[in-house]
Amino acid sequence: MNQRTPSCRLKMGNSYAGQLKSTRFEEVLHSSIEASLRSNSLVPRPVFSQLYLEAEQQLSALEGSSRIDNEEEEEEGEGGLEPSCPPNPYQTHLPPEGCCTVDGFCQAGKDLRLVSISNEPIDVPAGFLLVGAKAPGLPDHLLVCAVDKRFLPDDSGHNALLGFSGNCVGCGKKGFCYFTEFSNHINLKLTTQPKKQKHLKYYLVRNAQGALTKGPLICWKGSEFRGRPTTAGLCSSSLFPPLDISGPLAAFSGDPTPGTSPSIPTGAQPAGPASGHPPLTIATSPAVFNGKDSPKHQQLVKNKLLAVTRPSALGILSNSGPPKKRHKGWSPESPSATEGGYPQGGRSRAKYENAVMSCVPQASLAGPASVTFPVVASGEPVSVPDNLLKICKAKPVIFKGHGNFPYLCGNLNDVVVSPLLHTCYQSSQSLSRLHEQYGAPTPQPISEEMQLLLTVYYLVQLAADQVPLMEDLEQIFLRSWRESYLMEIRQYQQAAPQPFPPTPSAVAPVSSAQLPWLAGLAASSCNDSVHVIECAYSLAEGLSEMFRLLIEGKLAKTNYVVIICACRNSAIDSCIAVTGKHQARILSESLLSPAEYQKEVTYELVTGRVDSLGAFFSTLCPEGDIDILLDKFHQESQGHISSSLTAASVTKSASLDVGGAPACTSYSLEPPHIRPFQLAVAQKLLSHVCSIADSSTQNLDLGSFEKVDFLICIPPSEVTYQQMLFHVWHSGVLLELGLEKECVSKQQVEQHVLKLDANAQTKFKSFLQNSFQNPHTLFILIHDHAHWDLVSSAVHNLCSQSGPSAGWVDRLLNCREVKEAPNIVTLHVTSFPYALQTQHTLISPYNEIHWPASHSDGMDLYPESKKYFGLSEFIESTLSGHSLPLLRYDSSFEAMVTALGKRFPHLHSAVIRTFVLVQHYAAAMMAVSGLSQMKSYTSVETLEITQNLLNAPKQCPCGHGLMVLLRVPCSPLAALAYERLAHVRARLALEQHFEIILGNPSSGLTVGKHFVKQLKQMWQNIEDAEWRPQTYLELEGLPCILIFSGMDPHGESLPRSLRYCDLRLINSSCLVRTALEQELGLAAYFVSSEGSPEKGPRSEGVESDAEKLSGTDNEDEELVTEGCPSEKRSPVKRERSCSHDSASSGLSSKASGSALGDETSAQPGGPWQGERAWSPQPCGPSEEGRAPGDKQRLRASQGPPSGVSRHSPGPAPQPDSGLKTSQRDVQVQTTSSSQLSFLGSSSSSAAPAASTPAPQAPRCSMAKACRQPPVVFLPKLVYDMVTATDSGGLPKATSLLPSHSVMWASSFRPPLSKTMTSTEQSLYYRQWTVPRPSHMDYGSRAEGRVDGFHPRRLLLSGPPQIGKTGAYLQFLSILSRMLVRLTEVDVYDEEEININLQEEPDWRYLQLGDPWPDLELFKKLPFDYIIHDPKYEDASLICSHHQSVKVEDRGAPRRPEDLYVRRHTARMRLSKYAAYNTYHHCEQCRQYLGFHPCYQLYESTLHAFAFSYSMLGEEVQLHFIIPKSKEHHFVFSQTGGQLESMRLPLVTDKSQEYIKSPTFTPTTGRHEHGLFNLYHAMDGASHLHVLVVKEYEMPVYKKYWPNHIMLVLPSVFNSAGVGAAHFLIKELSYHNLELERTRQEELGIKPQDIWPFIVISDDSCVMWNVVDVDGGGERSREFSWSERNVSLKYIMQHIEAAPNITHYALIGMRKWSSKTGSREVHEPFSRCHVHDFIILNVDLTQNVQYNQNRFLCDDVDFNLRVHSAGLLLCRFNRFSVMKKQIVVGGHRSFHITSKAPDCPAAVAPAQYVCAPDSKHALLAAPAQLLLEKFLQQHSRRFFPLSLQNRGHPVLSVDCYLNLGPQISVCYVSSRPHSLNISCSDFRFSGLLLYLCDSFVGASFLKKFHFLKGATLCVICQDRNSLRQTVVRLELEDQWQFRLRDEFQTANAKEDRPLFFLTGRHI
Repeated sequence: MNQRTPSCRLKMGNSYAGQLKSTRFEEVLHSSIEASLRSNSLVPRPVFSQLYLEAEQQLSALEGSSRIDNEEEEEEGEGGLEPSCPPNPYQTHLPPEGCCTVDGFCQAGKDLRLVSISNEPIDVPAGFLLVGAKAPGLPDHLLVCAVDKRFLPDDSGHNALLGFSGNCVGCGKKGFCYFTEFSNHINLKLTTQPKKQKHLKYYLVRNAQGALTKGPLICWKGSEFRGRPTTAGLCSSSLFPPLDISGPLAAFSGDPTPGTSPSIPTGAQPAGPASGHPPLTIATSPAVFNGKDSPKHQQLVKNKLLAVTRPSALGILSNSGPPKKRHKGWSPESPSATEGGYPQGGRSRAKYENAVMSCVPQASLAGPASVTFPVVASGEPVSVPDNLLKICKAKPVIFKGHGNFPYLCGNLNDVVVSPLLHTCYQSSQSLSRLHEQYGAPTPQPISEEMQLLLTVYYLVQLAADQVPLMEDLEQIFLRSWRESYLMEIRQYQQAAPQPFPPTPSAVAPVSSAQLPWLAGLAASSCNDSVHVIECAYSLAEGLSEMFRLLIEGKLAKTNYVVIICACRNSAIDSCIAVTGKHQARILSESLLSPAEYQKEVTYELVTGRVDSLGAFFSTLCPEGDIDILLDKFHQESQGHISSSLTAASVTKSASLDVGGAPACTSYSLEPPHIRPFQLAVAQKLLSHVCSIADSSTQNLDLGSFEKVDFLICIPPSEVTYQQMLFHVWHSGVLLELGLEKECVSKQQVEQHVLKLDANAQTKFKSFLQNSFQNPHTLFILIHDHAHWDLVSSAVHNLCSQSGPSAGWVDRLLNCREVKEAPNIVTLHVTSFPYALQTQHTLISPYNEIHWPASHSDGMDLYPESKKYFGLSEFIESTLSGHSLPLLRYDSSFEAMVTALGKRFPHLHSAVIRTFVLVQHYAAAMMAVSGLSQMKSYTSVETLEITQNLLNAPKQCPCGHGLMVLLRVPCSPLAALAYERLAHVRARLALEQHFEIILGNPSSGLTVGKHFVKQLKQMWQNIEDAEWRPQTYLELEGLPCILIFSGMDPHGESLPRSLRYCDLRLINSSCLVRTALEQELGLAAYFVSSEGSPEKGPRSEGVESDAEKLSGTDNEDEELVTEGCPSEKRSPVKRERSCSHDSASSGLSSKASGSALGDETSAQPGGPWQGERAWSPQPCGPSEEGRAPGDKQRLRASQGPPSGVSRHSPGPAPQPDSGLKTSQRDVQVQTTSSSQLSFLGSSSSSAAPAASTPAPQAPRCSMAKACRQPPVVFLPKLVYDMVTATDSGGLPKATSLLPSHSVMWASSFRPPLSKTMTSTEQSLYYRQWTVPRPSHMDYGSRAEGRVDGFHPRRLLLSGPPQIGKTGAYLQFLSILSRMLVRLTEVDVYDEEEININLQEEPDWRYLQLGDPWPDLELFKKLPFDYIIHDPKYEDASLICSHHQSVKVEDRGAPRRPEDLYVRRHTARMRLSKYAAYNTYHHCEQCRQYLGFHPCYQLYESTLHAFAFSYSMLGEEVQLHFIIPKSKEHHFVFSQTGGQLESMRLPLVTDKSQEYIKSPTFTPTTGRHEHGLFNLYHAMDGASHLHVLVVKEYEMPVYKKYWPNHIMLVLPSVFNSAGVGAAHFLIKELSYHNLELERTRQEELGIKPQDIWPFIVISDDSCVMWNVVDVDGGGERSREFSWSERNVSLKYIMQHIEAAPNITHYALIGMRKWSSKTGSREVHEPFSRCHVHDFIILNVDLTQNVQYNQNRFLCDDVDFNLRVHSAGLLLCRFNRFSVMKKQIVVGGHRSFHITSKAPDCPAAVAPAQYVCAPDSKHALLAAPAQLLLEKFLQQHSRRFFPLSLQNRGHPVLSVDCYLNLGPQISVCYVSSRPHSLNISCSDFRFSGLLLYLCDSFVGASFLKKFHFLKGATLCVICQDRNSLRQTVVRLELEDQWQFRLRDEFQTANAKEDRPLFFLTGRHI
């Protein structure tokens, strides 16, 4: 494009405002102002809708969000404390004609985008700088501009000249003197007044590669970064956890808000494309942090002037906010500087602060800047040297302390900056809580100097392998302040001098001048572990000095560098750098959030960074690469079994296959029961609910509820989901609550269990709608595992990177509907309630239910046979010196990891730990398989685990083995470990010996066929061929390694066969109390009370860990790295010390032999045993009738892998399984079997004879499960944390931050006490913790409640795996017993008729378990002509063959007047899936019934829809009444809005959210009583429901059903019967199908793919049921079944999912009856008549029509037509429909009366027919109705020979008319190629010709034979047609007619009577 050249140009160098030289520019400016003033419409700003990984994209996108640019919203002088306001509208002047207007290009058409011209040379005049401008239309890009630096702010953010001077770098145009003109030229297209402060955002700099990249923010007038939330999850660190600021302290400038999880390594932030860092981590990494702590700032904090921050959009970088007015000062101390503070998306907020205000670059700068940055007031920026990580072997972690922190530039990837220490210092200044605690007057905080000095003291006393903890430092501050403050009080009280306290205190203040000297003095005693650097001018000097010393290697022995600058008046600057390799690695990794941690690891795996690690491992083996050894071993073992272990296992496997599974005698069954604890807790829950109801607040009216319903919400883990389904099913709670009948299927249970994932909203919405719809039902909303996902939905919405599952708990459970619903009680259930016990919690402390203590004052409160073994018991096991502890660590493994960490500093330690552990397992498997030299390349602990895993199955005749849990939190690493171990297992030919299972929360279990078969054999009772284990509990007894991935466990229970819990790979993010306890909770167990698990197995020859450590820890780094396994070969004899590094490190043969020799345990039952489940078959009658219970109780009674939980614990660590660690070399291989008995056999090929256990007494490896819990292996860091105790005697882990989502309210808080009860601990956390802004409770105090508590919310807490599930399920049962009141309805309850007349078919459908009919098999079934529907008991029998039936076989027919009076009914309780009439009102139905918030009530439109049909002789015009809320079901023309068609789905659609088939319900006279409310029946699913009404009834139907679609029949059908409605429904549907095929064919969809089915339903169908069949056998005596109520949605979706469904013409179901027997449901499908509720294929039945004239039996008539056309009718016998007895409307609304006014109202049926032209009284009724009624009652007048003559029926051609129960008919069709029964054997007693058409000819009738004297009846529309028919059919040849034998219906001529002629066969 060419730019139009202006007539006048601006002079170059016009740097000052006011020198306007262009009249055109003035004109443009004035026009712009005028347009702005005139504008009255607000132009919406672009909305940021997608997260980008690159930080610069995040920041730029945020700039485009209307809520982020707060500079537009701030009011002058208000400091940003007011709510944001929309920006003023602004309209730019139209650009000159012909100019380029494309975003990102200037008006000359030149590209200005940074990404496009970053590598192009740009001419920058002297005095100009390149800056980046933000365009609202391009949120992801910066536009490059050249600006005179005089108009930009200086170092302090001030002194920018007013005005503007800039050049366009695209076209080269220079001399822009006004930013408005310049913004127009570069096409910024602003919606607000152009200001350089708003739109010039960044300096642009050249990186090391010379590319132009985004640099620091331009700091307009001292503005600072504004924090934004990062991606998902809270900061994983608790080593320096996010702490200590609360309330008003949270949002002040210069510090993270209460939600900020401390920092993130800046090293994770790349500079740009050239950076080698993964782009994956850019978005989740923070900027470097600078800050300021001025007296003015502190005063603001003290005065609590700062507002609570608002939710922000996404990001981790900060947003510089320029001032509102240029003349107004805007410093970081002002309140407006904090307005940008926003709640975090779960991690930290990155702020880079400095004394006045640092001009902070983006953290993505990776190289030295090529231009001069605006520097901080304290000096030049500090450059991070290149190759720092490579030289130092770790990233230094710099913690900002006091005062100013300089700006860092250069190689930021190799350094991590965190504000956590700064946060701690400032939080320690707050004494409000302490003031309340001690009641002290005017307390003074600790000085900055004293804080720093105490920090130095703390660092000095840390051991070389210790990592600093923020909680420790806080307690030091607290003790110091307390001592000094109490001394002040004593001095004041005694007025006497006191001695100087032992620790520095505020009594003797430390001055700034003394501080460096005192700090250096303190550090002088620590052997250079702490190095102090004093700066004369600024911290920049000290940081530069530190970097220099690091590069020179002079800080090799230094772990901490303290940098102090005390040059400022009355203030200090300080920071602390962690340079120790061990500490820096742990701290830097702990600062990563879970999402960042996963991204970092994924990046290292994807980019191949781990290849060097793999290459290193391949060089460890002197014999060559391990893979080479594996291949060699594999080749040698081909064709034969190379080890005794293999031989034994294969022999056992073969014996199992051939002889069946032998019985395991090591178990004894326990009777099922509710444990006393669970019953007590259930009763406490009920008591709390009753107390809420009894209170005066009237928050719960228990008297108004009739029943109980519930929904259990669980984390999105498939295993947890299946596990919960099992518990709910097994408890019987659905039956107890009356929610289901008899058998409960999986689909029914699934309705009550909700996975909180992206698909949860639909089901939860259904739950809410159900609660609204059923105000008399009390809904218990159970939130299990309630400590998971407490992310605020607002934060999640802003930060979508927080994970797909984040925020759902808040979004669903805390929604307004749940809070306000008076019939919903929310029960939170968790083992770790700490995050729900904050100052802002919604749960009242009075509504907390804690698991009761088992003992009180030495008395057993709840006697039980099992003892719970939890975290405290595990810790106790480490304190007994005479036994092996159950908590251990592996020093050899830790030493290897530490050494490799130094060799590979660029790799995350999780990667290294995983590779090392997998290598150890691989080497151990090789060693056990015969490669004994590999024992040197694994740890003793791993070898013990592997030996026990492989040898345990040999000890049990059933092959019971043990489980090894390998916890790998990072999913990519878990997948890698799985692949590697599976590969090694395959090469070692061990695939048949143990399974390796990858457990991922997002997917189900995958178990090999061999092991599935083994599980079935193991438990003997599983017969279902399709059974597969779906939970970890179902792996009971299976030898396996379970690789358990996922950042957090989601409540999965583990089987009793769990023996080893390998947690060596859990990362540092677990160092908060919740995360740590839930990891250790995986091993929680119930043990037999008679056992003594805490003692552990005795050991006689145990090596001491001290000596074991001496073999590794003191060795040279390289030696340990390269020869780590070799240290195990040193044969030192050791005694066990208190540092329990491994329970298995060396066990004597005596210990080995006894460890498993006497194992006993309860015999497990089969999966889901005792009741009929949907997946596995029942496993044994011994478990029938199990009482409700939870996983632990189930474990106690059955313990099978398939569904039983781990009540009985798995065996304790098996001493036998470990190698004798005193013999760490090949000596193990040659040890005799008596010395080394690995569970009775040696894994070494050198001792095959020892591999055979004593045959007389095989012991099951699971037998100790009831007596000993599993062994837990921990990382050394975590082990030390768990086993250490604090000053109060509690484990140190309890003093950790309770959860990532909360923070301490103050650093000055008392420690937890050992004597605290659970209630007191809750009150402690409620006082001393506050939620972070990302927490869902963060804003709960602003909801207007006085107390802030929700009245119907409870919290149940108890230790993990203790039985909480069973307790609350029991609570539901006992609550239901209080509330149950039945709501019933009368439904027809009649058994099918004519069952004894049903012939025995030649072919039966024997596939009894098929959910859908097999098309080929179904075609072979004969059609059953006999009617079985009891409503047709008085209808003519249809004969299908020559039969002789006695009269008494049918029973006595009822009188017509008794048909509806005496029909048998039953009272049934309405289920939640019932259809309702207009009297049903519930909140849930409001929207369905027309109370839609988006539409006005009754708002609907009338649409005409016409189509032609030849049979009717004219065009048919129908009318649709379509509510606005239902218009989406239809297609309208774009021009006139005319109705074109009704939308139809595709056959291939598989969505479970809607019903594909439109439902048509013809109705008359039932506007009030018709069951048209299908909302509950459809279970809330979307469906299309059309009421088909007559024209005269339309107004009244519309009044009662305003939100229903109505099809209004033409007025000509006002007196028609149901046949007319059916006829028009079908024809309309086919016509619509053709229209939809045409419409969608244009979209590329094939015509045959359009869904061709519709549903035609009676208006009295109330409920639907399904039969659950227990396929014990195909013979009827083995056949058992049960029927339950289901939703219509379930039935429809099941039928719609049937394969080959489009081949069926009609589908229906049984009518329900309580008398239904096995015969009716034995065969799942029948080919017979269908009634009442049919699914019609309008495509196949195109040429088969309903008879539009019919009133009665039109469905039977249509069924026969369809069958004769060769089409398939299928009845699903396992489905049934209940029909409500409605005594008004329907066909009874047709009253036959005389037209003569003096005649009686009632007319006898005999008078419905008269002779033509007679004086008979004419009747006011349709002719067809008169005919049908007459034939039903008086057909014997026409067919005297047919009375009770079943062998000689009446031949009925092309129609079925009811001739009464005493006359049988035989139906034949005259259509060509139709299917008819063979009539050659029949001699008919009559012939009925009804409105016969041209297909009926004389030749056709001559095929049939009639009795002599048989009668004929010909029915036609008029007398002329009657005569023509007689002639055309040549009837007079065989039939004799008389004049008096002609009749007509008793209608007037205008009513078009029917005429019929009778005759007699000659």
